[in-house]
Amino acid sequence: MKRILFRKKYQEEKPLSLGSLTWKRFLKQKMGVISLAFILLMILIAILGYLITPDQTPYCNEQHLEISLQKPGFKSAFIQFKSENVAKKQNWIQIMLFGKRIENRIIPVQSYEMTADSVHVLLYGGTNKESIPLAELDAKNPVFNRTYYLGTDRYGRDVVSQLLMGTRISLAVGAISVLIALTIGVFLGSIAGYYGGKVDQLIVWFINVVWSIPTLLLVIAISFALGKGFWQIFIAMGLTMWVDVARVVRGQVLAYKEQEFVEAGKALGYSGLHIIFKHILPNLTGTLIVLSASNFSSAILMEAGLSFLGLGIQPPTPSWGMMMKENYAYIVLDHAYLAIVPGIAIMLLVLAFMLTGSALRNAMDVRSK
Repeated sequence: MKRILFRKKYQEEKPLSLGSLTWKRFLKQKMGVISLAFILLMILIAILGYLITPDQTPYCNEQHLEISLQKPGFKSAFIQFKSENVAKKQNWIQIMLFGKRIENRIIPVQSYEMTADSVHVLLYGGTNKESIPLAELDAKNPVFNRTYYLGTDRYGRDVVSQLLMGTRISLAVGAISVLIALTIGVFLGSIAGYYGGKVDQLIVWFINVVWSIPTLLLVIAISFALGKGFWQIFIAMGLTMWVDVARVVRGQVLAYKEQEFVEAGKALGYSGLHIIFKHILPNLTGTLIVLSASNFSSAILMEAGLSFLGLGIQPPTPSWGMMMKENYAYIVLDHAYLAIVPGIAIMLLVLAFMLTGSALRNAMDVRSK
């Protein structure tokens, strides 16, 4: 009988943060829906990865210095030589995750003319045409054309491919950093808020110490300690973003632990951890979703800033912040778009997460009409 009364009381206290009413409110907010659709599109691009990039080589790092710093819409012909090594077969999942290994040597040419047994090509920077026997070229695809829709960078790499793969890096950094921050912040905040006393004082003291250190400086210090790299930046940002989560969770748990359903759980003999994770934290789902959206955008900005400073994702891994660092000197020249385009991508993605978080907060506000 006590368990039935407890469950009934718990259901009455639990807010409908993820119920149908919440999503109806969310769908009524046009900017929130548009932002969520944009985020889902970015997630799809990040998942497909190399399957949709024009340059499918690992890290989209196919370099052709002959065609460096070409304008958007640039087209070039390529000759493809025969490979001496037998390429290993890759399925579409391997290509999607790691890129396509290309064994053939590829050279861009200004123009070409095919004959029965050879190809006459004019190389970039050359004045006379050279003749290359067809026997030296790839049998299936000796000559092909390629369009660079956003031009090439100073290394002759495709800007579109770098930009698309940078989406995967930004979303991965945000997702893993937020996951680490949620794990640490929810655990420490809930323990401090529920048990109180000396445990609460110790955790709050630790939170205030971390809070007093500027976030960017703390990330840089952790990055120096762990070293530069892909996974190190995830850990560094996750270990600094948990403070916001812990403070919010602690305050919410302090309010919820005075509710009657928590007192009923204690009367039934449930342990503190059982009450925290089974009955209190489910009520914080809406708050944590909104907080995660805000932290996600902060993580993207922080990664871009660290990469711009040379402390984040390291080459040849494509990153929006790294693209801005490599091309910021061209802002005063004719190739300013090389730095502006990744900056716009960062702005749009961060704005989408902020608008989505704001729309979710408004939809989950039970006091709104």
